[in-house]
Amino acid sequence: MSSIDTCGRLSAVVSLLWLVAGLVTPVSAGTDLMSAGLRLYGISEEAFIEAPQLQTDVAIQVDGMLARVHVTQRFSNPGDTWAEGIYVFPLPDDAAVDRLRMRYGERVIEGEIREKTEARRDYEAARAEGRAATLLDQQRANVFTTSVANIPPRAVVEVEIEYQQQAAWKAGEFSLRFPMVVAPRYRPRPTVAGDRAGVAMQADETLAQAGAAEVAPPYVEGAPDAFGAVRLTADLNAGLPLAVVESAYHPVRVDPVAAGHYRVELQAGVVPAERDFELRWRPEVGTEPAIAAFSQAWAGDHYSLLMVMPPDPGVAPPAGPRELVLVVDTSGSMHGDSIRQAREALHFALATLRAGDRFNIIQFNSDVHGLFAEAQPVDERNLGLARAYVDGLRADGGTEMLPAMRRALGDVAVASDRLRQVVFLTDGAVSNEQALFELIARRIGSTRLFTVGIGSAPNALFMRHAAQHGRGTFSYIGSAREVGEVMGQLFRQLALPVLTDVQLRWQAADRDATVVQAPVQVGDLYAGEPLTVAVRSTQPLHRLQIDGHLGGRPWTRSLALPPVAPTGGVHVLWARRMIDRLLAGFTTGADAGDVRAAVIDLALRHHLVSRYTSLVAVDRTPIRAPQEDLRQHALASRLPAGWSGTAVFGQLPGTATWAPMALLLGLSSLALAAWLRRLG
Repeated sequence: MSSIDTCGRLSAVVSLLWLVAGLVTPVSAGTDLMSAGLRLYGISEEAFIEAPQLQTDVAIQVDGMLARVHVTQRFSNPGDTWAEGIYVFPLPDDAAVDRLRMRYGERVIEGEIREKTEARRDYEAARAEGRAATLLDQQRANVFTTSVANIPPRAVVEVEIEYQQQAAWKAGEFSLRFPMVVAPRYRPRPTVAGDRAGVAMQADETLAQAGAAEVAPPYVEGAPDAFGAVRLTADLNAGLPLAVVESAYHPVRVDPVAAGHYRVELQAGVVPAERDFELRWRPEVGTEPAIAAFSQAWAGDHYSLLMVMPPDPGVAPPAGPRELVLVVDTSGSMHGDSIRQAREALHFALATLRAGDRFNIIQFNSDVHGLFAEAQPVDERNLGLARAYVDGLRADGGTEMLPAMRRALGDVAVASDRLRQVVFLTDGAVSNEQALFELIARRIGSTRLFTVGIGSAPNALFMRHAAQHGRGTFSYIGSAREVGEVMGQLFRQLALPVLTDVQLRWQAADRDATVVQAPVQVGDLYAGEPLTVAVRSTQPLHRLQIDGHLGGRPWTRSLALPPVAPTGGVHVLWARRMIDRLLAGFTTGADAGDVRAAVIDLALRHHLVSRYTSLVAVDRTPIRAPQEDLRQHALASRLPAGWSGTAVFGQLPGTATWAPMALLLGLSSLALAAWLRRLG
């Protein structure tokens, strides 16, 4: 029996069961979703019920500090008509996405890389001709869209996506994040005639913008855990003894396989897609890597990925006076847990101030407001005012981050003998990241910008790139219990000397070897922060010299690169970083046409999804007759944990009767149970 027939019979049985349940437990037709606990934003009841249902399976394979991640999205069509599903979802902002595969029935179709317009054209032709097709588009470096055309009635289509990623190293431990939800993004209006008002990104624009540069999903709040559930496993082969293996925000079961090798599974089996998953592992004391290296020979070149821990700079010199500007997001998206974490983080920061320092606090939502007109000296009176100001912070309104960043960075021409540090606390739920990066590049001067991501699903793209442009670091606070640890690490970094003007000199056996590194310019290195670089060379590399200035004095170290076993996927990580390097040229006025051509060339050569390329999988044989209708559906996402829909969208949610929703949720629950049985 085919999978389509099996799904059809199962659905019929479930429908009958819920009909009987409805007779046993009658529900008033007037009972709406608000009273039932389910709220919809940007989607009608009818569209929500008819849309394909989604289950996601994530398998992470970690070897050393490299991760290969396999994501399976299962689109189930609960209706009697042919369907197209459009799903907006996040991936890590540094993920190198290089594989797409579509499965339906016994058919398996491999995705091919194309220029974005060509891939869209192939997909739309297949959709119109009744052929099964899947398109994977990148909206932003951390937001993607899967479009699946011609899902048969009461059938399942599986979409498999694979990407390569490098684990992060910070403060003595490795970590790897898998984002699960795209938070609603605030879209500022253009500033005209002093009007700085903005609007939230509206979820109901999804279908109208299908195929456009940016698609926003509709949202559901209060759904049961079975809705859009995620199953996640990780095979962690660290290659060295570990003291700790844990998940930051989800209970997990950790089973040892061998020395330094562990199997990690969600304790609950599946979880709702409403907060980022983060896996952390800490080497035993004394086994931390001084250098980690991976290499690959591919298409005639040698590719290397290196992580180097510079030697400890030693005891910090006496700290000079500084100016600390604390900028906090108090927009509606920070409602609930996020604003509480931000208040606690600010109190921690205030406690680190010393006599002789100056400081200020700036908050922003639809407007920008400062505690003081300009930074003030640290004394008991000003600290008392600051503590009261922090206690009074509330989350409401829009996310006008650009004027807040402009005020925090100030006038670049103003000279000062103080070290100026700006700490930006936000969930980053904005859509105008590029404008912010350009502002930072213009205004940063000698200021250092540090970003702290707040909440269950922060915008890592903004956090990481803003800190890079601002020559600072970025951190995450995902729960209240992390505030002291994360802020403590950050302010310890701020107190130690920084390695600046970093230059890398590579040596190979052949002096004429050509080396291309990404990034080209290495940023400042803070205590506990590694130097990570990807390199393409015409010959194997055997030595690295690091030059820079530490505390204003010249500093040099020479490191022998250890022999490394061949590793797959290094070339795609190099290409991904090179694409980041090319796109960063927009902040310095690079020619858009030249950047586009170079990115397309790299992405096609290395089979990567990018701003200008997409993966598309198209079957050759039609499965839908021309006379049969095809309905397009936007799949709803959950709101991030701790978010309030009314606080974010500023409107009452859509309502609906409960009876048809009970059928939908019953289908989701039984489909989930069957899925888990099949996966063992």
